[in-house]
Amino acid sequence: MNNIDYSNVVVKKPWGHEYLCYRNGEVAIWFLFIKSGESTSMHCHPTKNTGLVVLDGEIELSFIRNKLSLVGLDKIHIFRARFHSSRAISNAFLFEVEAPEDKEDLVRLDDNYGRERKGYEGKEFFEEKNADHFWLENPSKDPNDVVLHGCHLKHILVPDVNELMQYGEDDLLVFTKGGVATENEKKILCAGDIVDGHTLSKIAPKFKIIHETSILHIKK
Repeated sequence: MNNIDYSNVVVKKPWGHEYLCYRNGEVAIWFLFIKSGESTSMHCHPTKNTGLVVLDGEIELSFIRNKLSLVGLDKIHIFRARFHSSRAISNAFLFEVEAPEDKEDLVRLDDNYGRERKGYEGKEFFEEKNADHFWLENPSKDPNDVVLHGCHLKHILVPDVNELMQYGEDDLLVFTKGGVATENEKKILCAGDIVDGHTLSKIAPKFKIIHETSILHIKK
């Protein structure tokens, strides 16, 4: 992993741009804008798992052998070493959740812009952030409600299991720290995992909350 600090830059891409909007040592969240008709490379991450949450717009997510359509607030987990590419059907705005954080963990297979076998973009593709670029504040027990591309966001410090039992199918929860584990410390959900509220309400009561767990709550 390189020593570049991405926290204050926007990375220009031929398909749009992306920038880091949260990190805490366990997980990093990036905001992506993909222009209509453009697509990311067919790429994989050999050592990290990633998750995508579509905030607004529509993408066609392709793998080697199949593809699917995602619209807001659809989510998907992409496990390490699985090649994938995102094409915007309309202007698309996404969160990419990576655990652990490592932008150099990238292998490109095919690319519409000639970047096959090239690494992550260097400093010549950086622009400085301004006040319009989103940054997710640290979690708290009573967080502010932030609106981003039609989605309401709250970064919540979870005091007990009851916090995880109040959500439904229309709620998305991203674990940004901690998680849910068995009594003998086997992790069921951990930092970087994304789950809908209905599923979480079924899982959480059966297990224990890891100390200092936090979640990003996303809802239209």
